[in-house]
Amino acid sequence: MVQIKEETKSLSELAYERIEERIVTLQLAPGSFFSEAELSAQLGIGRTPVREALQRLVADGLVKTMPRRGMMVSEINIADQMDLLETRRALERIIVTRAARRATPPQQATLQEYANAIQDAAEREDLEEFMRFDHKFDRLVESASGNSFAVKANAPFHAHCRRFWYYYHLNGDLRRSADLHAAIMRAIADKDETAAARASDAFMDYLEEFTRDVLNR
Repeated sequence: MVQIKEETKSLSELAYERIEERIVTLQLAPGSFFSEAELSAQLGIGRTPVREALQRLVADGLVKTMPRRGMMVSEINIADQMDLLETRRALERIIVTRAARRATPPQQATLQEYANAIQDAAEREDLEEFMRFDHKFDRLVESASGNSFAVKANAPFHAHCRRFWYYYHLNGDLRRSADLHAAIMRAIADKDETAAARASDAFMDYLEEFTRDVLNR
């Protein structure tokens, strides 16, 4: 009985990650409708885990339940993005400073590798690779921080921000974003809490500037 529960939970998490990725990368476009059955068939995952994943995505604000119409991917609200970033800034500072304090030597080495990789992706203007290492960086820093409460609170904000960037990236500076990411990674790898907080704030400043540019264009 316990094994079945763990398997269901694992499939639910897998469904969540795959659906979130489709939303973030615009494979499921903002405002588009879909059904639980369609996603279940496309993912090759049973409807119960998919339903559980969709419930989480509704709570995250990425999906809406539309009576008699099914499920809809939430639209991108530019004005709300500024409020989201204000909240994310405080959580990011907690996460990166704790990660700088607690990162293990293997995590430190991996962060140095990620810093080089994300800058290389930006140099080649490879958005897919950039986004891949951005996501890997987020997961590693969250693990290193050891603060599950801040990580859980921040997770939906990451998804919204990644989707926003994916949608409007032509307005942004990929190399500048990569350099700001790399500065956070290297500060954590150096176990410098002050530098990590400063680098995190600089990155959030950039995201706010980027959002204002989109809002005012």
